[in-house]
Order: sequence, then structure tokens, then C-alpha cells
Amino acid sequence: MSANSTTLNGLSTESWIVGYYSLFLTIIGTILNLFIFIVLYRAPFRNGNNRGTLYYMRTIAIFDILILYGWNLDHYLAQIYGLTLLRYSVPSCKVVTFISYFTGQVSAYLRVFICIDRYFSLSRIRRVWIHRPKNTLIIIVCIIILVLLLNLHILIFVCYRRINGSVAIGAQYYRFYPLWDYVNLGVYNCVPFILMVTFNSGIIRHLIRARQTRIIRNSRLNHRSITITLVITTSLFLIMTIPATVAFAFFIGYDKTILRLLDGIFYTYHISSFPLYMFTFHEFRQECVNILRCRKPQ
Repeated sequence: MSANSTTLNGLSTESWIVGYYSLFLTIIGTILNLFIFIVLYRAPFRNGNNRGTLYYMRTIAIFDILILYGWNLDHYLAQIYGLTLLRYSVPSCKVVTFISYFTGQVSAYLRVFICIDRYFSLSRIRRVWIHRPKNTLIIIVCIIILVLLLNLHILIFVCYRRINGSVAIGAQYYRFYPLWDYVNLGVYNCVPFILMVTFNSGIIRHLIRARQTRIIRNSRLNHRSITITLVITTSLFLIMTIPATVAFAFFIGYDKTILRLLDGIFYTYHISSFPLYMFTFHEFRQECVNILRCRKPQ
């Protein structure tokens, strides 16, 4: 069936798929990430050597929800109802644009610091300052504030009403697009790519060399299990998000079908944490089973 064929309600097949898949991601992503947040606050995860890492994981779950309510939700409204939040009003345009850039960038650097945290957990016998829960919270707050300041100009200058009453999605005083897409590519992908690959390489090397050491055996939350989970998660981040970010920065005028496909893969990543944790993180899977069976935490 071609992309131009229509469904019963007059939408093209492609528009129907893109619209309802975006809605599916929003609903399922919200449910699954909220469930992750709840599980990671269960008693077995509130203590132990990995508390700092779990702070990152909980915060990522929240930002993985928020990112789905930016351009992703706008895709659903635009394709199914013809309502584009970016052009509906100046406030909605500012909020959607800001959320889409801000949440993605925060999510990326939280994952970078997870890699750093895991690297030092495996490479140092004694805990270093980065592992202290208080310092982890300070790092998270600093990431949020710095990314907020970086994108604050969107809320101030981007999106305005033209003389004819329509909403412009750019900025009056400087060329927002494609400039900010280039900046986003560097901030959201390039720098995290370099840092994640560097620290993940060190993590894998230490996992191979230190697999049987006492520090791994005696962790209440198994270092090896949670580390492998997070290495897979950050690796998928690079694989699933870079193509879409590059495409929208440099190839925005090309085949819309390919761009929509890459965008779908991009947002699919932000609902993937739950199945990844279930398959690779034994303690998380065990707590999910306890919740479903209405068992009290051990």
C-alpha cells in the first residue's frame, strides 16, 4: 500500500501510522517510565552502594516522560487532527520547542554521568566523591540548571506572532533554525557520544578484568548486573538518537518518510528503558514481580 493511499477517515496511511504511533509512545512511555520510577523507590533500591546511580536512573525516567510531550505529541495532533501546537499559539510554540530541546539534552548528560559513575565504581576500590548521594543530587541539579540556561532564550525570543496573525516558529532577532539544530547536534549527540564511548570502553575493560573481584561479589545491588544494563542503555542511546538528530540538522528538506521513521526510532528509545531493565537488571525484574504479586519489599 502506498504512502498516499487513504484510510477510512480520510488520512493517508503514513499519517495514520505516524500519528497513532506517536500517541502510543506518549501513553506507553508515560506508564512504563512512571513504573520505573516507582520500582526504583522500593526499599531494596534505597540503600547500598548504587544509590547515586539510582538517582540518575529515577531522574532519567521523569525526563523520558517529559520529552514525549514535545514534538512527539505534536506529531499526533498534527497528523490526526491537523492541529499543530507549534503554530497554534505563541505560548504553545515556545513550550513545545523548549521541552523538546531541554529534556533531550538533560537526558543525554544524565546518561553521560551514569557512564562516569559506573566507570569509577569499577575502577576504584574505595568510593570517590561522585558516588556520594548528596554529590549526585548536586550534579543532577547542576545539569538541569546549565541546560535550562542554555535553552532559556527559546522561552524569551523564539516563536512570535506575525502581522497577519500567524505564529512564526523562528526568532525575530536571529536565525533560530537551523542554527539551534546544529547546536543541539553538538550538545545532545556529539559531546555525549565522545564521553559515553570513552567511559563505556573503560567500563567494559574493567568488567572483563575485574569480574570476580570482592567489590563486585559483595555489592548489595550487583555492580556487574546494573553496569551491563547501563552500558547497553547508553549504547542504544547513541544508535537510536544520532541518526534523527543528524537528519533534522542537515537533511530536513529530504524525504519526509525517512525523517518520520528516524524520528519514530528516536522517541522509541525513550520508552525502551523498561524492557531493557527487565531483561538485563535482575534486581529490577525481581521487584517488578514482587509488585505484581503484591509482595512486600525484602
